[in-house]
Amino acid sequence: MKTLSKLEKILESGKFAVTSECGPPRGVNPDVIRKKAELLRDAVDAINVTDNQTSVVRMSSIASCIILKQMGLEPIMQMVTRDRNRIAIQSDILGAAAHGINNMLCLSGDHQRFGDHQKAKNVYDLDSVQLIQTVRHMRDEGKFLSGEPLDGVPGMFIGAAENPFADPFEIRVPRVSKKISAGVEFIQTQCVYNLEKFEQWMDGIRARGLHKKVYILAGVTPFKSVGMARYMKTKVPGMDVPDELIERLKSVAKEKQADEGIALCIETIERLKKIEGVSGIHIMAIEWEEKVREIAEKSGLLPRPKV
Repeated sequence: MKTLSKLEKILESGKFAVTSECGPPRGVNPDVIRKKAELLRDAVDAINVTDNQTSVVRMSSIASCIILKQMGLEPIMQMVTRDRNRIAIQSDILGAAAHGINNMLCLSGDHQRFGDHQKAKNVYDLDSVQLIQTVRHMRDEGKFLSGEPLDGVPGMFIGAAENPFADPFEIRVPRVSKKISAGVEFIQTQCVYNLEKFEQWMDGIRARGLHKKVYILAGVTPFKSVGMARYMKTKVPGMDVPDELIERLKSVAKEKQADEGIALCIETIERLKKIEGVSGIHIMAIEWEEKVREIAEKSGLLPRPKV
């Protein structure tokens, strides 16, 4: 029988879930991730560990997740298909499961031109939907993609990312349906700033009954400054930052902009909590983990449930 992860238990019980994220170090020092993780302890239900995000080399997601497990925390291992063929993918899934890592987020990964090794060859043997299918096949069928039987199956709770704001907008809901058909069980979304557009996306999700087939965790990222807001609006693909948020940050003194960014984030969470079909919040405080507890507390998300 499959052992449910803590995150899966919380969502299956109907409780509102809270997850967060931390990036591994650019070296071998495990204290970097331990320090970040301690800031998140008891403030969230599970912690995503990124997999060479933006194609910049870092400690592996698997190794970092093992550190979190050793600390008694609940990791979500991210895996990108950019760097692995199907042999390496299946091998890493087995290795993670052997260390008790039972949550996995399936991603394609940013193109290497965005990172620090632009001459690297990408792989993309599988795409993110095929990765979802692979994990589900290994778990539910107990077989490798080759058809050979597994000696013990990985009990992964399978997740994926989704961007409700990317163009063309009309395919965003069908993409979720496609991932559900592939076997995904929870979705973490891109940062939500344009609440009206997110609500329009959720209308489409509910119209197809998809909110009853997958758990949706809405992503939020607090602004540290008006400069960060402008950068995310103009430089980050698929990001939708309304002008009124930038104007609101501009309206306060520079030394108060971080506080205003936190306030905006809390207001966003309060509104997201009321949307039918939203099962949780994914707080992505980029290199600002010390603010996650404050955001969760002021949003009425603490204390976290025990399962």
